[in-house]
Order: sequence, then structure tokens, then C-alpha cells
Amino acid sequence: MAYYESTHTAGRHFLQIPGPTNVPDRVLRAMDNPTMDHRGPDFGHLGARILGNLRKIFQTNGPVVIYPASGTGAWEAALTNTLSPGDAVLMCRTGWFAALWKEMAERLSLVPELIETDWRRGADVEAIGAALAKDTAHRIKAVCVVHNETSTGCTSRVDEVRAAIDAARHPALLLVDTISSLASIDYRHDEWGVDVTVAGSQKGLMLPPGLSFNAISAKALAAAERARLPRSYWDWRPMLAANETGYFPYTPGTNLLYGLDAAVAMLLEEGLANVFARHDRHAEATRRAVRAWGLDIQCAEPRHYSSALTAVRVPEGHSADGLRAAILAKSNMSLGNGLGQLKDRVFRIGHLGDLGDLQLIGTLGGIEIGLRSAGIPHAPGGIMAAIDFLAGNA
Repeated sequence: MAYYESTHTAGRHFLQIPGPTNVPDRVLRAMDNPTMDHRGPDFGHLGARILGNLRKIFQTNGPVVIYPASGTGAWEAALTNTLSPGDAVLMCRTGWFAALWKEMAERLSLVPELIETDWRRGADVEAIGAALAKDTAHRIKAVCVVHNETSTGCTSRVDEVRAAIDAARHPALLLVDTISSLASIDYRHDEWGVDVTVAGSQKGLMLPPGLSFNAISAKALAAAERARLPRSYWDWRPMLAANETGYFPYTPGTNLLYGLDAAVAMLLEEGLANVFARHDRHAEATRRAVRAWGLDIQCAEPRHYSSALTAVRVPEGHSADGLRAAILAKSNMSLGNGLGQLKDRVFRIGHLGDLGDLQLIGTLGGIEIGLRSAGIPHAPGGIMAAIDFLAGNA
């Protein structure tokens, strides 16, 4: 039974939102195994293997913590383990999810200092550097950046943010949200000097929602010993102690961990460099289709183009939500909606996770059908522009 269908529609449903993404059969079959005793010896071997292989995905030699929670939980863990009430945190509002992280910081009794953007580019590195240089008293205890802003399709340059922190000789921690970029866009926790990386299971890791992650630096571990924000469920210390032998301090998401084991194996078999190149290729094909249609890409800075999704602006006077509804009705395909100030102004094409060329062409075909049926002004030829690129760039 397809639970999302009120009426039967022939063919498979195309889930092309920017997450949750399509779950590969290999991962589904792994999750279908009988539930294991999470205190038994076999589970310890499974946990140790997963925790070890995850370090390769984050490109770190440090610990990675897994929570049975959404990415929002990992946001909270990153803040509560490293900070104290009243601490100032420098945040760049690049879109809807950066705004939500800022609201969480406020609810946790932190004091966000906000750098605004126009939601059409990534984090403002110059403004971050200037704010840190001005903070000679080192009031700012952390810089929080969303690597890939899912609401806008803009990717921030984390390496440049680290360079700005270093240039200011500022001791602030660097906390980075990679919920929609990990295992889709090149990301290097150790090399870029990130202190806490936040991630979720339902996007590049090709799993259903339900697992979230913190990759942790030695500097962040030291900060956790001084941090005074309340924490219990999110506390790294009991988690890291149990993880030493592959176990968890409370009941883990056992069957999701089976799936994670399979998903990480798939990524490592393909090779991370190849995974990133595949996403880059599909993203460029999508942008060429959008340009051929004569539509505008929400991300206005090419250096910040996302390889995980493309947010597309509809012409003034037209409804992005109406277009999405037409595409769902005509082609049985779901696209992402606009969020916050972009509500009904953009639609978002997810091209991350377990995606191949034919799926991408089918996705773009469904969009072109929808553009016609919804009466959105556009030029023909978007699909051919994508095919021309894909055919010439294997």
C-alpha cells in the first residue's frame, strides 16, 4: 500500500523534495531485518563498525555521536554541550533553517548576534570576520553556520568562514549544520577546523528521518567540560563513554542503524569523491534546464550554488504552490515548497541522495509538464539542455 496516495496513480511516485530523499532498496532491506538485542554482543560489533565508518563520511578522526532524533535534536546538542547561559553566538541568517537555529539559541538563553542576508547567497564571510575582529573582549563564544541552506539552495563556504575566524585570531567555536549537505556536497570537518558538525539521516545519507549526528573536535570536548547549559538526553559524555564499546546509553534506533550501516557502505563503495561529483553534475544539469526555461535560480551567487537542491523563482503574479499542486496532480511528483519569506515564491528541486540520470530527467520532465499545465511563462527546451549536458559530461 502506498500510504501517501488518496487515489491510485500508475507508476512510481517521484519524491524530489530536498529531503527526506528516496531510500535505496538495499537500505530498506537492511532495515527489514529482525530487531537485535541492543545489549548483546552482536550489537556492539555493529555499533563499532558504524561509528568507525561514519568518521570517513564526516572526514574526521574525532568522535561522531548518533542520536535517535531529528536534525533539530542535533542542533540542540551542539549548543547545550558547548555553551553557557548568556553566551553570545554569531549567526548568519541565510534562510529559513538558519533562522530556526537562531530561535532555538534564544530559547536556550543564548544571545544571538545576527548577520542578515538577502536569502540569495551563503554566509557573509566578510561580515563574520568584521564582527569577530571587533569583539576584542571575546564575548562571542561560537559562530554558527548552515553549510547548505535547504530553503534557498545556497551553500556557504565553511573553509572561508574558518579562515575569517583565524584571521581575527578569535577563540570562538565553529558550529556547522550539514543536515542537507553531508554525503552530497564536499565537507571536511577536520581540515576546515569545525568544532561541531550537525547532520541528519534523511538526506544525503539516504535513510528515513530519525537519526541525527554530532561530529566533535577536541576543542569542543574541552568546551563541554565548562558548558553550563542544562543537558541530559543530549549530553555527549555518557554517549561517548558507551560508544567506546559500540553501545549507547539508552535504547538506540536499532533498525535505522541497520539502514545506516548499509547506506554508509554504499557511499564508501562509490567513493566520496564520486558521490560529490555525481551531485555536482546533476545540479549543473538542473540549473541548465532552469535557465533554458527562462526562470530565475534563487541563489544569485554562482560560487554558492548548491549541489543538493535548486530553488527556482516563479515569475511575479504566479504561484509556486499552484505549480507544485499541478505537478503532483499531473505527474505524481512532489517538489519542495517555499519557506518563510519565500512562501509561494519558489519551488525546490531536490537532486540529492540515491539519484541517477534517468530519475533526474524524469524529474525535469515532470516540471516542464507542470509549467505548461499551470500556465507559467517559460521557454521550451529545459529537458534538452539537461540532456545535452549529461550526455557530454559522463
